[in-house]
Amino acid sequence: MTQDPLVIFTPSGKRGRVPAGTTVLTAARRLGVDLDSVCGGRGICSKCQISPGKGRFDKHGVTVAPDALSEVNAVEERYDRIRGLKPGRRLGCQAQICSDVVLDVPPESQVHRQVVRKNADARPIVMDPATRKYFVTVPEPDMHEPKGDLERLAEALRGQWRIDEIDAAPPVLAKLQQALRKGNWEVTVALHHESDGGVQSIVDIWPGYRDEPLWGLAIDLGSTTIAAHLTSLEDGHVEASAGVMNPQIRFGEDLMSRVSYSMMNEGGAAEMTTAVRAAIADLARELAAEAGIESADIVETVFVCNPVMHHLLLGIDPVELGQAPFALATSDAVALPARDLDLGTVNPGAQAYVLPCIAGHVGADAAAVALSERPDQSDDLVLIVDVGTNAELLLGDRARVLACSSPTGPAFEGAQISSGQRAAPGAIEAIRIDPATKEPRFRVIGCELWSDDPGFWDAVGPGGVTGICGSGIIEAVAEMRIAGLLDAKGLIGSAEQTGSARLQPEGRTHAYLIHDGTEAGGPRITVTQGDIRAIQLAKSALYAGARLLMDERGVENVDRVVLAGAFGAHISPLHALVLGMIPDVPVEKVTSAGNAAGTGARIALCSLAARREIEGLVREITKVETAIEPRFQEHFVAANAIPHATAPFAGLRAAQPLPDPAFNAGSEGGGRRRRRARE
Repeated sequence: MTQDPLVIFTPSGKRGRVPAGTTVLTAARRLGVDLDSVCGGRGICSKCQISPGKGRFDKHGVTVAPDALSEVNAVEERYDRIRGLKPGRRLGCQAQICSDVVLDVPPESQVHRQVVRKNADARPIVMDPATRKYFVTVPEPDMHEPKGDLERLAEALRGQWRIDEIDAAPPVLAKLQQALRKGNWEVTVALHHESDGGVQSIVDIWPGYRDEPLWGLAIDLGSTTIAAHLTSLEDGHVEASAGVMNPQIRFGEDLMSRVSYSMMNEGGAAEMTTAVRAAIADLARELAAEAGIESADIVETVFVCNPVMHHLLLGIDPVELGQAPFALATSDAVALPARDLDLGTVNPGAQAYVLPCIAGHVGADAAAVALSERPDQSDDLVLIVDVGTNAELLLGDRARVLACSSPTGPAFEGAQISSGQRAAPGAIEAIRIDPATKEPRFRVIGCELWSDDPGFWDAVGPGGVTGICGSGIIEAVAEMRIAGLLDAKGLIGSAEQTGSARLQPEGRTHAYLIHDGTEAGGPRITVTQGDIRAIQLAKSALYAGARLLMDERGVENVDRVVLAGAFGAHISPLHALVLGMIPDVPVEKVTSAGNAAGTGARIALCSLAARREIEGLVREITKVETAIEPRFQEHFVAANAIPHATAPFAGLRAAQPLPDPAFNAGSEGGGRRRRRARE
C-alpha cells in the first residue's frame, strides 16, 4: 500500500503525512504549523508564502523530488505578475503536496513571527496580537432561512476560520449590511479576543479584501510625560512615536499632590481624568497624521502607568492610594473598549488593555519593565531601576523577584532645580569639569558639539543654552564631587577653598557658575546649594529603596544594574555611581534599557501570550513597602552623603578616585572657623 506523502515544515520541525493533493496551507493547519493567512486560501493576501526544498535532506531522511508540489497555477501566476513573488516562493494556499517534501516557512509568513527590538537588547517580540484580520465569504440571505446577516457572518467565520463565537457592538452592526453588499458578500473583519476559546468581538468590517495593516498604540502614561508608539499589529515595527507633557502637572508635580488635589477638591479626580484622556486622544490623532494613516486604523491601545495614573485613567478616585494600606481598586489587568476611556480619535470599536499593577505604589509601568527585562529569567542578581518622579525598582533572578517604589520627586527631571528645565533643545545634558582648572565644558540637547569645540557657539548661540535638564544636573553634581568642589556631605566650597572664581557667594552658601549668558540676554546657569540638597534627597530615596530590596534578599551586593526609563537612558553610569544613586557595582555592569516600560507596553500590544505571562508574573513578585519600613529612613540618612556615609564604594573608588575635602557652610575662608583667642 502506497503511503501518503510526508511533509516536514521548518523551522518548527513539525511533520506528518497528508493525502496527495492536500494544499500546503491545509497541511499546516492540520499539523499545527505557524503559517499565516488572512484571505482564507483564496490567493489574495500572499501571507502563506513558503519555500520548498529540493534534493536530499539527510537530517530528515527525505529526498524531495522536483515535482513534490503541484505546478504553479493561474492564481499564483496572477499574483506574481501583479505583486511579485520572491524566487522559489509558492503560495501555500495554492500549492498542493504531491510527494515527500520539506517546506520552509519564512519569518514574514509566520503568524507568531519574531521581530527583533533594536532599541533595547535585541530580544525578540513574538507576534501574537489580540486583534487580527480575517477575509471571509458570507452566504447571501435566503427567505427560506430567516437568519440575520450577523448570524450568517458568524457561521461563515466558524466554517472558514474555526472561530466559534463572535459579538458586535452597535457601531459595527450599523456598518455590517452595507459592507456585505458592497463587497458582494465578501468582507474583511477585524476580530479581537483576550483569551483562547473566548468570544471574539468584531472591531471593524470592510467590504472585500482589505490589505492595509492594523495599528495599535502602546502608551506609557507617566506622571510627568505621556509617550505613545504607533505600532504595526502585523510585524511589530514602530511607525511613529510622540510624547507630550502630562496636563495633570497643573494639579501637582508629584503623585501625592494629585491625590491631595482629589481629596481637597470636589470633582478633582474627574477633572484630572478628563485632562489626561484628552491629551491621549490628541496624541493618537497626532501620531495617525504623522504616519499618514486614518485614525480608524488604530484598533487597539495598551497602557502602562503607575497606580495613581492607572486609577485616574480609568476614572477611579485615587484617594485610597494616599493613605495606608494603599489599596488599589483593582490590581488585575483591565480590558475594556477604548471608547470607555473617551478615546474618540481611534477606531470606534478599538479595544484597550491596561497591564496589571504589582501593588499600591508599584504599578503597571513596573510590570511592563518586568515584561521587557524579565528579571525572573536572569541567572545573576539584577537591580532594575525605572528612574522617574516616582522611581520603581525590581531586584531579582530566577529564584525570586522583589519590587518597591521610592518617592524621588521631580528633581531628576530638572524640576526644583534653580536653573532646571525639562529635556528640550538648549538644555545642558552632559558636563565635564577639569579637576585642575575647575573649568566646565558641556553639551546641550540638539547639538553634538561640546562647548569648547570650534563652532559650538555659532551652532547654538549664547541664547541657545537655556538651562540644565535631569541628566545634566546629575553629571554636574557628580563632576563637582570628582573635581573637589563639593565635599562628601554635599557642601559646596568657596572660591578661596577651591581656588576657582566660579564658586560664587550666595547668601551663607556658594554656587558653581556653569554658564553666564546674561550679556546676550540669556540665562545665568549655576548649581546652588539648594540644588545639591534636592539631588541628595532624590538619590537617597532611590538608594534606600534598593537597599531595602537587598536586605529582603539578604545580600550586600548585586551583580548588575539596569537603568530604565527615558531619563535613565541618558544617565552616565559613572556619574550615577559617584552620586550614590545605585549600589556599588563595576561601571561596566551598569547598563541602560531605554524606555523599558514603553517596550513592555509594545510587547503586550503585540502578544497575547506575553499578557498572560506578565499577569502570572506579577502575582509572584514580592512587594516591599518603603512607606512603612523603618529601615528605609536609616538607609535614607546614610545615603545623603556623596556617594555614601558608610558603604565603602570600593569598586567606584578604584575606577574613579574621589578627593575628600571638608567644607564648613559657615566659614568665609576654608576649614573650620577658629575661635578668637581670649585677650
